[in-house]
Amino acid sequence: MKRLILLSFLMAICVSQYAQLAQKEYDSTLAKSYGADEYGMKHYVLVMLIPGTNNLEKGAERDSLFRGHMKNIGRLAESGQLVLAGPFEDNVRSYRGLFILNVKSIADAKDLLQSDPVIKSKVLDAELYEWYGTAALGEYLKLQKSITKKPH
Repeated sequence: MKRLILLSFLMAICVSQYAQLAQKEYDSTLAKSYGADEYGMKHYVLVMLIPGTNNLEKGAERDSLFRGHMKNIGRLAESGQLVLAGPFEDNVRSYRGLFILNVKSIADAKDLLQSDPVIKSKVLDAELYEWYGTAALGEYLKLQKSITKKPH
């Protein structure tokens, strides 16, 4: 019984110490700069890119649209409006790629997407969903620059 009481006491001390350390790590200024709520999270818009109604064949026009698409992705990332993007491999649902946009609403996301040449030309279309995730998501972009040898 004494061992059980001692073990319980030691566990309580460990939990208390961990809680105190966690509180010391919280940085309210940083949390505010990321737009984080009390859980360190925020709202985004998740964009699933799907084939559009314009079945433009491979060639110069399509290549030009996709160069503009990549340039637009870079511009949105630099401005902080896009925090994640990437293509999908072949899949049964024909998803082409995804974006996570750092915007307040689906309406804001729709406006931003009109700056993308492949969406504007209907080569790709978009399904939009409200998404709740870590407010620090955009930090990975800073690291990405350090590990990218050859830009797209």
